[in-house]
Amino acid sequence: MVTALEFPPLEVGDAGLSALARGVIGSEILKIASEIRAMKAKGAQICNLTVGDFDPAYFPIPAELCEGTRAALAEGHTNYPPSDGVLVLREALVRFYERELGLKYPLESVLVAGGARPLLYGAYRTLIDPGDVAVYPVPSWNNNHYAYLSGARAVEIPVSAASNFFPTADDFRPHISTARLLLINSPLNPTGTVIAKDELRRIAELVLEENRRRQAENLRPVFLVYDQVYWMLTHGEARHETPVSLVPEIAPYAILLDALSKSFCATGMRVGWGFMPPAVRRRMADILGHVGAWAPKAEQVATAALLDAPDAMHTFLSGAKAKVKERLDALFAGFSAMKREGLPVDAIAPQGAIYLSARFDWMGKTIRGRTIQTNDEIRKVLLEEAGLAVVPFQAFGLREENGWFRLSVGAVSMDDIQAAFPRLRALMSG
Repeated sequence: MVTALEFPPLEVGDAGLSALARGVIGSEILKIASEIRAMKAKGAQICNLTVGDFDPAYFPIPAELCEGTRAALAEGHTNYPPSDGVLVLREALVRFYERELGLKYPLESVLVAGGARPLLYGAYRTLIDPGDVAVYPVPSWNNNHYAYLSGARAVEIPVSAASNFFPTADDFRPHISTARLLLINSPLNPTGTVIAKDELRRIAELVLEENRRRQAENLRPVFLVYDQVYWMLTHGEARHETPVSLVPEIAPYAILLDALSKSFCATGMRVGWGFMPPAVRRRMADILGHVGAWAPKAEQVATAALLDAPDAMHTFLSGAKAKVKERLDALFAGFSAMKREGLPVDAIAPQGAIYLSARFDWMGKTIRGRTIQTNDEIRKVLLEEAGLAVVPFQAFGLREENGWFRLSVGAVSMDDIQAAFPRLRALMSG
Protein backbone atom coordinates (compact mmCIF):
# COMPACT_ATOMS: atom_id res chain seq x y z
CA MET A 1 0.00 0.00 0.00
CA VAL A 2 1.28 3.48 -0.91
CA THR A 3 0.32 6.37 1.35
CA ALA A 4 -0.13 9.74 -0.33
CA LEU A 5 1.50 12.39 1.84
CA GLU A 6 0.12 15.87 2.28
CA PHE A 7 1.98 19.05 3.22
CA PRO A 8 0.93 22.62 4.00
CA PRO A 9 1.35 25.28 1.29
CA LEU A 10 4.88 26.67 1.03
CA GLU A 11 3.99 30.02 2.59
CA VAL A 12 2.50 28.21 5.60
CA GLY A 13 5.38 25.75 5.88
CA ASP A 14 7.84 28.66 5.89
CA ALA A 15 6.59 29.69 9.31
CA GLY A 16 8.43 26.81 10.92
CA LEU A 17 11.80 27.70 9.43
CA SER A 18 14.69 29.72 10.81
CA ALA A 19 14.93 33.44 10.19
CA LEU A 20 18.03 32.73 8.07
CA ALA A 21 16.14 30.28 5.86
CA ARG A 22 13.14 32.59 5.51
CA GLY A 23 15.34 35.49 4.46
CA VAL A 24 17.67 33.75 2.01
CA ILE A 25 17.26 34.57 -1.68
CA GLY A 26 17.64 31.74 -4.18
CA SER A 27 19.72 31.93 -7.34
CA GLU A 28 18.20 34.42 -9.75
CA ILE A 29 20.01 32.70 -12.63
CA LEU A 30 18.46 29.32 -11.83
CA LYS A 31 15.01 30.92 -11.85
CA ILE A 32 15.67 32.34 -15.30
CA ALA A 33 17.00 28.95 -16.45
CA SER A 34 13.76 27.21 -15.48
CA GLU A 35 11.80 29.76 -17.52
CA ILE A 36 14.00 29.08 -20.55
CA ARG A 37 13.59 25.32 -20.21
CA ALA A 38 9.81 25.70 -20.21
CA MET A 39 9.91 27.81 -23.39
CA LYS A 40 12.27 25.41 -25.18
CA ALA A 41 10.02 22.50 -24.24
CA LYS A 42 7.29 24.26 -26.22
CA GLY A 43 9.56 24.57 -29.26
CA ALA A 44 10.84 28.14 -28.87
CA GLN A 45 14.13 28.98 -30.59
CA ILE A 46 16.36 30.40 -27.85
CA CYS A 47 19.93 31.68 -27.92
CA ASN A 48 20.70 30.88 -24.29
CA LEU A 49 23.38 33.26 -23.02
CA THR A 50 22.46 32.90 -19.35
CA VAL A 51 24.34 30.00 -17.83
CA GLY A 52 27.97 30.38 -16.74
CA ASP A 53 28.67 26.85 -17.88
CA PHE A 54 30.05 24.91 -20.83
CA ASP A 55 28.12 22.64 -23.16
CA PRO A 56 30.36 19.57 -23.64
CA ALA A 57 29.21 19.38 -27.26
CA TYR A 58 31.16 22.57 -27.94
CA PHE A 59 33.62 22.61 -25.02
CA PRO A 60 34.67 19.08 -23.97
CA ILE A 61 37.08 18.73 -21.07
CA PRO A 62 40.75 17.90 -21.77
CA ALA A 63 41.19 14.30 -22.94
CA GLU A 64 43.90 13.88 -20.31
CA LEU A 65 41.45 14.87 -17.58
CA CYS A 66 38.75 12.52 -18.86
CA GLU A 67 41.11 9.55 -19.21
CA GLY A 68 42.84 10.39 -15.95
CA THR A 69 39.54 10.30 -14.07
CA ARG A 70 38.64 6.94 -15.61
CA ALA A 71 42.05 5.56 -14.68
CA ALA A 72 41.78 6.87 -11.11
CA LEU A 73 38.38 5.24 -10.70
CA ALA A 74 39.75 1.95 -12.05
CA GLU A 75 42.62 2.19 -9.57
CA GLY A 76 40.13 2.36 -6.71
CA HIS A 77 40.03 6.10 -5.89
CA THR A 78 36.35 5.86 -4.96
CA ASN A 79 36.56 6.40 -1.21
CA TYR A 80 36.63 9.58 0.87
CA PRO A 81 39.53 11.91 0.03
CA PRO A 82 41.32 13.85 2.76
CA SER A 83 38.96 16.70 3.61
CA ASP A 84 41.57 19.31 2.65
CA GLY A 85 42.60 17.68 -0.65
CA VAL A 86 44.69 14.70 -1.74
CA LEU A 87 48.40 15.25 -1.27
CA VAL A 88 49.34 14.69 -4.92
CA LEU A 89 46.97 17.49 -5.99
CA ARG A 90 48.09 19.93 -3.32
CA GLU A 91 51.71 19.31 -4.32
CA ALA A 92 50.85 19.72 -8.01
CA LEU A 93 49.08 23.00 -7.25
CA VAL A 94 52.18 24.37 -5.53
CA ARG A 95 54.22 23.54 -8.65
CA PHE A 96 51.48 24.91 -10.92
CA TYR A 97 51.37 28.33 -9.25
CA GLU A 98 55.16 28.56 -9.11
CA ARG A 99 55.47 27.67 -12.80
CA GLU A 100 52.55 29.71 -14.18
CA LEU A 101 52.33 32.67 -11.78
CA GLY A 102 55.78 32.83 -10.22
CA LEU A 103 54.33 32.39 -6.71
CA LYS A 104 56.08 29.93 -4.40
CA TYR A 105 53.59 29.03 -1.69
CA PRO A 106 54.23 26.44 1.04
CA LEU A 107 52.13 23.29 0.92
CA GLU A 108 50.45 24.39 4.15
CA SER A 109 48.81 27.27 2.24
CA VAL A 110 46.85 25.08 -0.19
CA LEU A 111 43.26 24.01 0.43
CA VAL A 112 41.23 21.92 -2.04
CA ALA A 113 37.42 21.91 -2.05
CA GLY A 114 34.44 21.05 -4.25
CA GLY A 115 34.89 24.03 -6.58
CA ALA A 116 35.68 27.67 -5.84
CA ARG A 117 32.19 28.35 -4.45
CA PRO A 118 32.72 26.61 -1.05
CA LEU A 119 36.04 28.41 -0.69
CA LEU A 120 34.49 31.85 -1.20
CA TYR A 121 31.77 31.00 1.30
CA GLY A 122 34.43 29.49 3.54
CA ALA A 123 36.36 32.77 3.50
CA TYR A 124 33.30 34.55 4.87
CA ARG A 125 32.68 31.91 7.54
CA THR A 126 36.34 31.76 8.57
CA LEU A 127 37.01 35.48 8.81
CA ILE A 128 33.65 37.14 9.51
CA ASP A 129 31.87 37.41 12.84
CA PRO A 130 28.29 38.73 12.72
CA GLY A 131 28.45 42.48 12.21
CA ASP A 132 31.95 42.49 10.67
CA VAL A 133 32.28 44.54 7.50
CA ALA A 134 32.68 42.97 4.06
CA VAL A 135 33.35 45.44 1.24
CA TYR A 136 32.77 44.41 -2.36
CA PRO A 137 31.74 45.90 -5.70
CA VAL A 138 28.36 45.43 -7.34
CA PRO A 139 27.84 43.79 -9.68
CA SER A 140 29.83 40.80 -8.43
CA TRP A 141 29.17 37.11 -7.98
CA ASN A 142 27.40 35.86 -4.84
CA ASN A 143 28.94 38.33 -2.38
CA ASN A 144 25.50 39.65 -1.46
CA HIS A 145 24.30 36.14 -0.63
CA TYR A 146 27.39 35.12 1.35
CA ALA A 147 27.39 38.38 3.28
CA TYR A 148 23.81 37.62 4.30
CA LEU A 149 24.53 33.99 5.23
CA SER A 150 27.56 34.91 7.33
CA GLY A 151 25.95 37.87 9.10
CA ALA A 152 28.41 40.32 7.60
CA ARG A 153 27.61 44.01 7.39
CA ALA A 154 27.80 44.48 3.63
CA VAL A 155 29.31 47.64 2.19
CA GLU A 156 28.52 47.62 -1.51
CA ILE A 157 30.50 49.77 -3.93
CA PRO A 158 28.52 50.37 -7.14
CA VAL A 159 30.83 50.25 -10.15
CA SER A 160 30.19 51.12 -13.77
CA ALA A 161 31.64 50.88 -17.25
CA ALA A 162 33.56 54.11 -16.55
CA SER A 163 35.88 52.16 -14.20
CA ASN A 164 35.74 48.95 -16.25
CA PHE A 165 33.36 47.68 -13.54
CA PHE A 166 36.09 47.56 -10.87
CA PRO A 167 36.46 49.49 -7.63
CA THR A 168 39.53 51.64 -7.11
CA ALA A 169 41.73 52.00 -4.07
CA ASP A 170 40.05 55.34 -3.49
CA ASP A 171 36.67 53.58 -3.46
CA PHE A 172 37.90 51.19 -0.77
CA ARG A 173 39.77 53.83 1.25
CA PRO A 174 36.79 55.29 3.20
CA HIS A 175 35.92 51.78 4.45
CA ILE A 176 39.36 50.27 5.03
CA SER A 177 39.63 51.15 8.71
CA THR A 178 36.47 49.19 9.58
CA ALA A 179 36.65 46.43 6.98
CA ARG A 180 37.32 42.79 7.73
CA LEU A 181 37.16 41.59 4.12
CA LEU A 182 37.71 43.26 0.76
CA LEU A 183 36.59 41.11 -2.16
CA ILE A 184 37.61 41.33 -5.81
CA ASN A 185 37.05 38.97 -8.74
CA SER A 186 39.11 39.30 -11.94
CA PRO A 187 38.36 38.50 -14.72
CA LEU A 188 34.99 39.54 -13.40
CA ASN A 189 31.79 37.56 -13.36
CA PRO A 190 29.45 39.05 -14.65
CA THR A 191 31.19 41.66 -16.80
CA GLY A 192 34.08 39.79 -18.39
CA THR A 193 36.41 42.71 -17.61
CA VAL A 194 39.94 42.56 -16.14
CA ILE A 195 41.26 44.79 -13.37
CA ALA A 196 44.10 47.18 -14.26
CA LYS A 197 47.52 46.20 -12.93
CA ASP A 198 48.28 49.56 -11.34
CA GLU A 199 44.90 49.74 -9.63
CA LEU A 200 45.27 46.27 -8.19
CA ARG A 201 48.69 47.24 -6.87
CA ARG A 202 47.22 50.33 -5.19
CA ILE A 203 44.50 48.24 -3.55
CA ALA A 204 47.06 45.73 -2.28
CA GLU A 205 49.22 48.55 -0.92
CA LEU A 206 46.17 50.01 0.83
CA VAL A 207 45.49 46.68 2.56
CA LEU A 208 49.14 46.34 3.56
CA GLU A 209 49.27 49.89 4.94
CA GLU A 210 46.09 49.33 6.96
CA ASN A 211 47.37 46.06 8.40
CA ARG A 212 50.62 47.64 9.51
CA ARG A 213 48.54 50.19 11.40
CA ARG A 214 46.39 47.46 12.93
CA GLN A 215 49.39 45.37 13.89
CA ALA A 216 50.85 48.31 15.78
CA GLU A 217 47.55 48.65 17.66
CA ASN A 218 47.06 44.88 18.15
CA LEU A 219 43.87 44.84 16.05
CA ARG A 220 42.47 42.07 13.84
CA PRO A 221 43.70 42.35 10.24
CA VAL A 222 41.73 43.03 7.08
CA PHE A 223 41.98 40.37 4.35
CA LEU A 224 41.80 40.69 0.58
CA VAL A 225 39.92 37.82 -1.07
CA TYR A 226 40.88 37.62 -4.74
CA ASP A 227 38.73 35.30 -6.85
CA GLN A 228 40.73 34.49 -9.98
CA VAL A 229 38.82 31.45 -11.20
CA TYR A 230 38.84 32.82 -14.79
CA TRP A 231 42.49 33.93 -14.79
CA MET A 232 43.62 31.64 -17.61
CA LEU A 233 40.84 32.98 -19.87
CA THR A 234 42.00 36.47 -20.86
CA HIS A 235 41.55 37.90 -24.33
CA GLY A 236 43.23 40.45 -26.55
CA GLU A 237 45.54 42.84 -24.73
CA ALA A 238 44.17 42.01 -21.28
CA ARG A 239 46.65 40.51 -18.84
CA HIS A 240 45.95 38.86 -15.51
CA GLU A 241 47.78 39.94 -12.37
CA THR A 242 47.59 38.84 -8.75
CA PRO A 243 47.87 41.14 -5.73
CA VAL A 244 50.54 38.85 -4.26
CA SER A 245 52.71 39.12 -7.38
CA LEU A 246 52.47 42.90 -7.32
CA VAL A 247 52.90 43.34 -3.56
CA PRO A 248 54.44 40.15 -2.09
CA GLU A 249 54.22 41.53 1.46
CA ILE A 250 50.43 41.19 1.29
CA ALA A 251 50.61 37.37 1.24
CA PRO A 252 49.74 37.02 4.97
CA TYR A 253 46.53 38.96 4.29
CA ALA A 254 45.49 37.59 0.87
CA ILE A 255 43.37 34.62 -0.20
CA LEU A 256 43.53 33.52 -3.84
CA LEU A 257 40.60 31.42 -5.07
CA ASP A 258 40.72 29.27 -8.17
CA ALA A 259 39.30 26.09 -9.73
CA LEU A 260 39.42 23.59 -12.53
CA SER A 261 35.90 24.51 -13.59
CA LYS A 262 36.26 27.47 -15.94
CA SER A 263 39.70 27.28 -17.55
CA PHE A 264 39.28 23.59 -18.30
CA CYS A 265 35.52 23.56 -19.05
CA ALA A 266 35.06 21.13 -16.15
CA THR A 267 32.33 22.79 -14.10
CA GLY A 268 30.70 19.52 -13.05
CA MET A 269 33.91 17.90 -11.83
CA ARG A 270 33.91 20.15 -8.74
CA VAL A 271 37.61 20.66 -8.07
CA GLY A 272 38.60 24.03 -6.63
CA TRP A 273 41.50 25.35 -4.58
CA GLY A 274 42.63 28.29 -2.54
CA PHE A 275 46.05 29.68 -1.61
CA MET A 276 46.06 31.49 1.70
CA PRO A 277 47.93 32.04 4.98
CA PRO A 278 48.42 28.65 6.68
CA ALA A 279 46.53 29.69 9.84
CA VAL A 280 43.50 30.70 7.77
CA ARG A 281 43.76 27.54 5.71
CA ARG A 282 43.79 25.33 8.80
CA ARG A 283 40.55 26.76 10.18
CA MET A 284 38.81 27.00 6.81
CA ALA A 285 39.61 23.33 6.22
CA ASP A 286 37.95 22.50 9.54
CA ILE A 287 34.81 24.45 8.65
CA LEU A 288 34.48 23.00 5.14
CA GLY A 289 35.30 19.53 6.40
CA HIS A 290 32.27 19.62 8.67
CA VAL A 291 29.97 20.24 5.71
CA GLY A 292 31.63 17.70 3.40
CA ALA A 293 32.67 20.29 0.83
CA TRP A 294 35.59 18.23 -0.48
CA ALA A 295 36.21 17.48 -4.14
CA PRO A 296 35.73 13.94 -5.54
CA LYS A 297 38.91 11.87 -5.11
CA ALA A 298 39.29 10.49 -8.64
CA GLU A 299 38.88 13.96 -10.15
CA GLN A 300 41.51 15.32 -7.77
CA VAL A 301 44.02 12.67 -8.85
CA ALA A 302 43.31 13.37 -12.52
CA THR A 303 43.61 17.14 -11.98
CA ALA A 304 47.05 16.68 -10.42
CA ALA A 305 48.23 14.77 -13.48
CA LEU A 306 46.87 17.44 -15.86
CA LEU A 307 48.50 20.32 -13.99
CA ASP A 308 51.81 18.47 -14.09
CA ALA A 309 51.56 18.17 -17.90
CA PRO A 310 51.99 21.81 -18.99
CA ASP A 311 52.26 21.06 -22.72
CA ALA A 312 48.95 19.20 -22.79
CA MET A 313 47.39 21.81 -20.53
CA HIS A 314 48.38 24.76 -22.71
CA THR A 315 47.41 22.97 -25.92
CA PHE A 316 43.93 22.50 -24.51
CA LEU A 317 43.71 26.07 -23.25
CA SER A 318 44.75 27.48 -26.60
CA GLY A 319 41.91 25.70 -28.37
CA ALA A 320 39.28 26.42 -25.72
CA LYS A 321 40.18 30.11 -25.50
CA ALA A 322 39.96 30.45 -29.28
CA LYS A 323 36.41 29.08 -29.28
CA VAL A 324 35.37 31.31 -26.38
CA LYS A 325 36.86 34.39 -28.03
CA GLU A 326 35.23 33.57 -31.38
CA ARG A 327 31.83 33.66 -29.71
CA LEU A 328 32.55 36.78 -27.65
CA ASP A 329 33.91 38.56 -30.72
CA ALA A 330 30.81 37.64 -32.72
CA LEU A 331 28.54 39.09 -30.05
CA PHE A 332 30.63 42.24 -29.73
CA ALA A 333 30.75 42.73 -33.50
CA GLY A 334 26.98 42.33 -33.74
CA PHE A 335 26.23 44.84 -31.01
CA SER A 336 28.86 47.26 -32.31
CA ALA A 337 27.30 47.20 -35.78
CA MET A 338 23.87 47.91 -34.31
CA LYS A 339 25.27 50.76 -32.23
CA ARG A 340 26.86 52.33 -35.33
CA GLU A 341 23.44 52.24 -36.96
CA GLY A 342 22.05 54.30 -34.10
CA LEU A 343 20.23 51.50 -32.30
CA PRO A 344 20.16 51.85 -28.48
CA VAL A 345 22.63 49.08 -27.59
CA ASP A 346 26.22 49.00 -26.38
CA ALA A 347 28.84 46.42 -25.41
CA ILE A 348 32.35 46.23 -23.95
CA ALA A 349 35.09 44.56 -25.98
CA PRO A 350 35.97 41.08 -24.63
CA GLN A 351 38.71 41.08 -22.00
CA GLY A 352 38.35 37.87 -20.01
CA ALA A 353 36.22 34.96 -18.81
CA ILE A 354 33.29 33.70 -20.91
CA TYR A 355 31.16 36.84 -20.58
CA LEU A 356 30.29 39.91 -22.59
CA SER A 357 28.74 42.98 -20.98
CA ALA A 358 25.97 44.42 -23.14
CA ARG A 359 23.65 47.33 -22.51
CA PHE A 360 20.14 47.78 -23.85
CA ASP A 361 19.37 51.48 -23.41
CA TRP A 362 15.62 50.96 -23.39
CA MET A 363 14.48 52.59 -20.14
CA GLY A 364 11.32 54.59 -20.79
CA LYS A 365 11.04 53.31 -24.37
CA THR A 366 8.11 51.30 -25.71
CA ILE A 367 9.08 47.96 -27.25
CA ARG A 368 6.35 45.82 -28.84
CA GLY A 369 3.74 47.69 -26.86
CA ARG A 370 5.60 47.39 -23.53
CA THR A 371 6.92 50.50 -21.80
CA ILE A 372 10.24 49.53 -20.23
CA GLN A 373 11.00 50.56 -16.64
CA THR A 374 13.27 47.79 -15.31
CA ASN A 375 16.06 45.47 -16.39
CA ASP A 376 13.80 42.49 -15.80
CA GLU A 377 11.26 43.92 -18.25
CA ILE A 378 14.04 44.21 -20.83
CA ARG A 379 15.05 40.62 -20.10
CA LYS A 380 11.51 39.35 -20.65
CA VAL A 381 11.07 41.27 -23.90
CA LEU A 382 14.38 39.94 -25.23
CA LEU A 383 13.46 36.39 -24.29
CA GLU A 384 9.83 36.38 -25.41
CA GLU A 385 10.12 38.54 -28.52
CA ALA A 386 13.63 37.78 -29.81
CA GLY A 387 14.54 34.45 -28.26
CA LEU A 388 17.60 36.02 -26.62
CA ALA A 389 18.18 34.84 -23.05
CA VAL A 390 20.45 37.07 -20.94
CA VAL A 391 20.98 37.82 -17.24
CA PRO A 392 20.50 41.32 -15.77
CA PHE A 393 23.20 42.66 -13.48
CA GLN A 394 20.56 42.64 -10.72
CA ALA A 395 21.34 38.92 -10.39
CA PHE A 396 24.79 40.03 -9.17
CA GLY A 397 23.69 42.48 -6.51
CA LEU A 398 23.25 45.62 -8.62
CA ARG A 399 20.25 47.75 -7.68
CA GLU A 400 20.34 50.42 -10.40
CA GLU A 401 18.07 49.79 -13.40
CA ASN A 402 20.55 50.75 -16.10
CA GLY A 403 20.12 48.21 -18.88
CA TRP A 404 23.35 46.22 -18.35
CA PHE A 405 23.33 42.45 -18.85
CA ARG A 406 25.68 39.48 -18.73
CA LEU A 407 25.94 37.35 -21.87
CA SER A 408 27.63 33.98 -21.38
CA VAL A 409 28.97 32.01 -24.36
CA GLY A 410 29.97 28.59 -22.97
CA ALA A 411 26.74 26.83 -23.87
CA VAL A 412 25.94 28.22 -27.33
CA SER A 413 27.12 27.56 -30.86
CA MET A 414 28.22 30.15 -33.37
CA ASP A 415 25.04 29.36 -35.33
CA ASP A 416 22.95 30.20 -32.23
CA ILE A 417 24.64 33.60 -31.98
CA GLN A 418 24.39 34.44 -35.67
CA ALA A 419 20.71 33.45 -35.75
CA ALA A 420 19.88 35.70 -32.78
CA PHE A 421 20.86 39.03 -34.35
CA PRO A 422 18.20 39.10 -37.10
CA ARG A 423 15.56 38.45 -34.43
CA LEU A 424 17.00 41.21 -32.25
CA ARG A 425 17.11 43.67 -35.15
CA ALA A 426 13.50 42.86 -36.02
CA LEU A 427 12.50 43.49 -32.42
CA MET A 428 14.25 46.86 -32.26
CA SER A 429 13.12 48.08 -35.64
CA GLY A 430 9.53 46.92 -35.19
